[in-house]
Amino acid sequence: MEKLKTYLERMGPIPQADWELFATYLQQRCFSKKTVILQPGMVENHLSFIESGITRHYTEQGEKEITFDIGFENTFGTAYDSFLTRQPCTYFVAALTDVVQWSIQYDHLQEIYLRTSVGQKIGRLSAEEQFVRKSKRQISLLKDTAEQRYLGLFTDYPHLLQHIPLKYLASYIGITPQALSRIRKRIS
Repeated sequence: MEKLKTYLERMGPIPQADWELFATYLQQRCFSKKTVILQPGMVENHLSFIESGITRHYTEQGEKEITFDIGFENTFGTAYDSFLTRQPCTYFVAALTDVVQWSIQYDHLQEIYLRTSVGQKIGRLSAEEQFVRKSKRQISLLKDTAEQRYLGLFTDYPHLLQHIPLKYLASYIGITPQALSRIRKRIS
């Protein structure tokens, strides 16, 4: 829970009373590797901060799985569109490794928004993080080569990439596993 508090305090200190109220609503959720956390048709009911582990967001196209987001530790890993709209999710969220998340339910977060200053900070930071991450990914897919996208991930998360199967990593950067193997061979 301390990692979450530290993350939120990047925008300034959190009043102790606000943190204590917020913390009473936090739920630690642990998922084993390969656990499907959310699937199509379910409504995301938790805003979750990944304390440790890696998640992936993917969709199925026929028999093919397409990974479009990877959630790393110290980020929010939520089906944010479903969480905000209260509509069923159209994709899967799964644990790539053992995952520990700190989560707050939608209704509890609405109460925190109304009763505390920390609520606004949580909402703002989670929305900003999601927006920036999605924007960077879109721009990268448009302008960077697959090798540049791989190297960018490797630079940002070198110790975590070893935990992501190549087929998911390749899908995430928009290439085949064979093309990723060639890139890895070329740069090693």
